[in-house]
Amino acid sequence: MLASLLLLQVPQSAPPTLFEDISERALPGVESAYGGARKDWIAEVNGGGVLLGDFDGDGVLDLVLVDGSTAEAAESGKPARPARLFLGKGDGTFASGGERWALPALRLGSGGGTGDIDGDGRLDLVLTDQGQVRVLLNGAEGWRESARLGEPGDWSTSAALFDADADGALDLYVARYLEFSTQFVKSRASGACRWKGHAVMCGPEGLAPQADRFYKGRGDGTFVDATKESGIGTQTPSYGLGVMALDYDADGDTDLFVANDSMPNFLWENDGAGVFREVAFARGVSHDSNGREMAAMGIAAGDLNGDLRDDLYVTVFSGEATPLYCSTKSGGYRERGMAAGISGPSIPLLGWGASMQDFDLDGDLDLAVFNGHVYPQADLPGTDTSYAQRAQLLLNDGKLRFVEAPLVAGTRVSRAAAAGDLDGDGDLDLVATRLDGPVDVLLNRAVRDSDRHHLRVRAKLPGGKVDALGARVIVDACGNRRAAEIRTSGGYQAAVPAEAHFGLGACAAVASVEVRFLSGRSVVVATPTVDQLLVVVEPASPEEGAGK
Repeated sequence: MLASLLLLQVPQSAPPTLFEDISERALPGVESAYGGARKDWIAEVNGGGVLLGDFDGDGVLDLVLVDGSTAEAAESGKPARPARLFLGKGDGTFASGGERWALPALRLGSGGGTGDIDGDGRLDLVLTDQGQVRVLLNGAEGWRESARLGEPGDWSTSAALFDADADGALDLYVARYLEFSTQFVKSRASGACRWKGHAVMCGPEGLAPQADRFYKGRGDGTFVDATKESGIGTQTPSYGLGVMALDYDADGDTDLFVANDSMPNFLWENDGAGVFREVAFARGVSHDSNGREMAAMGIAAGDLNGDLRDDLYVTVFSGEATPLYCSTKSGGYRERGMAAGISGPSIPLLGWGASMQDFDLDGDLDLAVFNGHVYPQADLPGTDTSYAQRAQLLLNDGKLRFVEAPLVAGTRVSRAAAAGDLDGDGDLDLVATRLDGPVDVLLNRAVRDSDRHHLRVRAKLPGGKVDALGARVIVDACGNRRAAEIRTSGGYQAAVPAEAHFGLGACAAVASVEVRFLSGRSVVVATPTVDQLLVVVEPASPEEGAGK
């Protein structure tokens, strides 16, 4: 008990606040809503999504918020609040997109994914729901729904758009949660389900999980269900919540990591042709360090240890030690959360959206984590936790030890989160949803408050219009080599900009930037200027890219 209480405190020697909370002026009067205040049903606690991307093509990040409804309203056919698009102004604030960017109402919205699905150079949307997945193409006259995927009874959570077979057309992985209806799931008011002596909503244990889905993209905005053919259909249905596209084994194709709630995680290894086998147990990421299943929610990925492979951070339920899976020379992972100083401070907290980026631009990757319980009853006596919880900024000392610093004042019931450069100054800002509250917009002050350098890199397919999702960017700066992947999957019901970001610390000279594309071609840019956005276009042929 005493240890848990002590872990709730931020260290007295914590560094000064890195982020400025501009929520009130960034999105004045904007709130997210999800479920009733009492949270009687599990369908009301997971929250909505946050998707960052440049939808209008002006070079400034825009924002899509996905909201929910009450379980009763959803089942009566009353739609949830429509997903909302806000256009970025370039200073970290947003304005309503209006009718031009109006999005459809969902049944009980979850999150989604972003990518150029039809190859026209515009950023498209996938919206997940407790209902069918919507595919929305971004056109000159507005959104056009090109497909609805799945069945009305699906509960889709996170989605990842990626190119599974390197054919240039984006494919889609959809994580699904469980079978839900107020007709057969007991409510909190029934008293049927209890947690630490208190009546709470029921689930996920005892409810039927749903199997994830894989859809092969045709390149024209439509998809075909290839769950069986891809090998994804071989796995036992699980409570899927988070998805991350990554090349975990650095073999040049895109794999997938899936965070499952109260069941073993998945690691889908791609054979390069879009056929997958599940290897999470063999690679050491299916369970915690004690071999136990976790209530896993969100995922963050990045090259923490400089071996040019992604490491994995997974957010979990209160009372569980948050794992940090570090890549090993053998091709698997070793859990290092406690040794890294991450697991202990997280034990009283229930984590959701997380980002692994170099927020303070000192040359190593940090963690931003947004927390909040599922049970309002967590505020009652005897729980050792709370409903609203602090968000965490875990700063890396460069030796894989993390110290918690203030992220934002106060506590909140947070859910999805995404990182991106909202004001174009070169450091990464944060947007996070709350359950039934304002949307957090946190502006990073690292560039203004230090003399540290950075480099942003975007990769494009031949022609320069379409983002090269799955490309690997390797930066050699002042004797240090680090890698980052171009992806839009944000881990938990979120999407992030298709951009690799590198903090460089005091290093003002980059020796080289290498971009390795899924086609096997690569481009090397020698001595690029720092503190800029570098755009690298894939050559149309091996000869064209030689020596660059």
